[in-house]
Amino acid sequence: MKLLRHYFISTNLDDLELFEEQLEADGVATAQIHVLSLDTLGLERHPHLHEVQSVMKYDVVHSSLIGAGVGLCCVFLFLGATAMSAWASSAIGWMPFIFLAVVILGFCTWEGGLIGSQRRNYKFARFEKELKEGKHIFFVDIYPHQEAVLAHVVGLHPKISVAGTGRSVPDWLVHWQRRMGMIRHS
Repeated sequence: MKLLRHYFISTNLDDLELFEEQLEADGVATAQIHVLSLDTLGLERHPHLHEVQSVMKYDVVHSSLIGAGVGLCCVFLFLGATAMSAWASSAIGWMPFIFLAVVILGFCTWEGGLIGSQRRNYKFARFEKELKEGKHIFFVDIYPHQEAVLAHVVGLHPKISVAGTGRSVPDWLVHWQRRMGMIRHS
């Protein structure tokens, strides 16, 4: 089943905490709910709010995948040049070139992740202004059969503004987090 991510903006963490509790009471799993805020002290005072994991605040995963793509292109160019130049036909064979290709792929992936650790997650870039203004971003990954529940709970919170929709994480990841009990409130 495909999930759809719904974004909301609020200035009140108390209201967001109630919003999350109501969603959970109506069957939306904690693994589907996240809050992004620059107010770390405020989030600590609201232990029921499920904060975005620190690694997901930055673009590490996305940039690592881009780095791996660049690395694969470099590997194919390197191995193609090796095959055309007949370097591997010498006494040393293919093994050193394959090893170097693996090193190139690893380096490019690592470098992509390093670059991504310096930037905000591309999915949250559109909320940069609101975050700097002290607002909080609340997002929920909803299954199609949960849309009515979300609409009902949103109607109970007039101070929370709808900020659009976007692509969600894969369904299997939410299912795995729920099954493993990885999401815990402190």
